[in-house]
Amino acid sequence: MTDRKTQLAGNLAQVEQRIAAACAAAGRGREEVTLIVVTKTYPASDVRILSELGVRHVAENRDQDAAPKAAACADLPLKWHFVGQLQTNKVRSVVGYADFVQSVDRSRLVGALSKEAERAGREVGCLVQVALDAGASGRGERGGVGPDGIEELADLVARAPGLRLDGLMTVAPLTGPYAGREQAAFGRLMDLSTDLRRAHPAATMVSAGMSADLEQAVAAGATHVRVGTAVLGVRPRLG
Repeated sequence: MTDRKTQLAGNLAQVEQRIAAACAAAGRGREEVTLIVVTKTYPASDVRILSELGVRHVAENRDQDAAPKAAACADLPLKWHFVGQLQTNKVRSVVGYADFVQSVDRSRLVGALSKEAERAGREVGCLVQVALDAGASGRGERGGVGPDGIEELADLVARAPGLRLDGLMTVAPLTGPYAGREQAAFGRLMDLSTDLRRAHPAATMVSAGMSADLEQAVAAGATHVRVGTAVLGVRPRLG
């Protein structure tokens, strides 16, 4: 086993233990939570090692990095999640490899995704990104739509050809009433998910929690956690 594979295997085992312990503490089965490894800034060789170690879900947040990496790993049994703020001029590329887009936060993006999914003959799973720090603009500091905008956007996704409404995603906010209150933030997301599922029963995904707060997300009821640093290590500085 190479040094890097040994390192990643050890990190994965630690994260697995954390998720299992959090599930046990919450009275949940381990199978209720899916680990998504966020591979941004790391090379395709790491993705290949992760696949060998049993990882099946990976995430990226920048198309210029993700597209060549996904192409280099096209032979692997992976599901690719796009989790970054997505510009409409990148949609055609992203739809080419992403199985899920977790950062759907405006109607124009829904239209662009639908058009390209249809053109490519693909069905793309979409999560509405919820901004729990949304101000008067209805938008969050790191993207997302405020809670009041979820219903309209979700209905739009559900009706859009080539798209599938899968659920909700959030990032623990740095400002606003939920800043520093991850458990409360994720609990609020679960309440919003319950509301969404009344109209869209199949939209069961709840993506929340990262390396620092995955336990709080699992406790709240998240179905997917997005972990990068705890698996791959501290990221190199960009630029």
